[in-house]
Amino acid sequence: MIESGRPRLRRRYGPWRLVRLSPVILTVVIASLAYATPPEMAFSRLLPAAPALAAAMWPVLPTVLLGTVCLILMVGLSLVFPDLGTWWTVAGIIAVTVAAAYGSHVRLQRERTLFHVRLVADAAQQVVLSPMPRRFRNIEIESLYLAAAAEARIGGDFYEVVDTPFGVRLLIGDVRGKGLPAVGAAAAIVNAFREAAYGEIDMVNVARRLDASSMRYNAAFPPEGPMERFATALLAEIPHGGGRINILNCGHPPPLLLNRRELRVLESVTPSPLLSLAELIGDHYNVDTFDLAPGDLLLLYTDGIAEARARDGEFFPLAAWMRRQPPTPPRELLAALHRDLVRYSRGRLDDDIAALAVRLREP
Repeated sequence: MIESGRPRLRRRYGPWRLVRLSPVILTVVIASLAYATPPEMAFSRLLPAAPALAAAMWPVLPTVLLGTVCLILMVGLSLVFPDLGTWWTVAGIIAVTVAAAYGSHVRLQRERTLFHVRLVADAAQQVVLSPMPRRFRNIEIESLYLAAAAEARIGGDFYEVVDTPFGVRLLIGDVRGKGLPAVGAAAAIVNAFREAAYGEIDMVNVARRLDASSMRYNAAFPPEGPMERFATALLAEIPHGGGRINILNCGHPPPLLLNRRELRVLESVTPSPLLSLAELIGDHYNVDTFDLAPGDLLLLYTDGIAEARARDGEFFPLAAWMRRQPPTPPRELLAALHRDLVRYSRGRLDDDIAALAVRLREP
C-alpha cells in the first residue's frame, strides 16, 4: 500500500523547533520590552501570555516552570520599576499558570486517547485491507488508500485481491458513508469476497454472495437514520493466461485502461445492481469482457478520486490525468496520483479514497 490515513506532510525540524520554543522567545521579548521601555507602557502585563502559549504544546511541568520564570522576572522588574503594579500582574501570572497547567494536562490526555484510537484503527485496517503481494505471477498490483476521517485512518472504501484457480480476482468498492461507521459494512463485504472468490467459478455467484453478506450485516446492524446502507462494488477477473479481463460492475465508477497513451473507459454494457439492493431491483448481474495486453495499465478507483475538488469547485480531471501518464509501474502511477490529488485539492480530501493499479507483464 502506498499510504493510509491522511496525507502525511514532512515536518521540517528547524521551523518546528522554533514553534516549540516560541513561549521562551515570547517571554524574552516581553521582558526585554518591559525593561527597555518607559514603565507607563507596561509591557510586563503581557507576561501571563507566555505560560498560556506553553500549555498548547508543552507538558505540565515545563509549563509550570515557565510560569515560575515569568513570576521571577516580574519581581525583578518591580525592583527596577517600583510603580509597575506588580501584585496585579503577579496574581495574573499565577492564575494563568495554574489554568495553563490544567489545560496542558487535559490536552495530553486527549492526545493519548487519540493515539490509542489510531492504534485500534490501524489494527482494523490490517483486517479489512490486508497487505497484498505486489505481484501475482505475471500481474503487478499496487494499492492506495486514504481515509477522509483523519482520526479513523480507515473508512467505507475497500479493496481486495486474491489469486484463485480461476485467475486473479480483484474487488474494489465503496460503502455509503465514511469513517468508522462504514468499516463494519466494508469488512463484511471484503470477508465474503475472500471466501467466495475461491469457491465460486462464476463471478455472478461471487456478486450474489457479496450482496447476501451485505444484507445480513445491515439487518444485524441497521444504519442510523432513514437512509439505507448500500455499497457500490466492482469485481474483476484476469485469467492466468492473460489476454483479457472480465468485469462485473455493481454501480461503481468504470476502470480506466491505458494502452500506449490511448485511454479506454471500461464501461459496462448493462450495469449490475448495487450491493444490498438486488432484492429490491433484481439480481440481474452482467459480466463484460475486455482485452488486456502486456504493458497495459489498469486503474480501479473509488469516486473519492473523481470527485476530489479544487478550491474553485472543479472536479479532479482523472481521465485527462491518466491519459498524460507515461508507461510506468503501478507503484509509481499511484504515487503520482496521490501527489497530484493532494496538490489539486490543497490537502482537503472530503471523501475516502481507494485505488488499485494493475499492469500485465510479459509472460
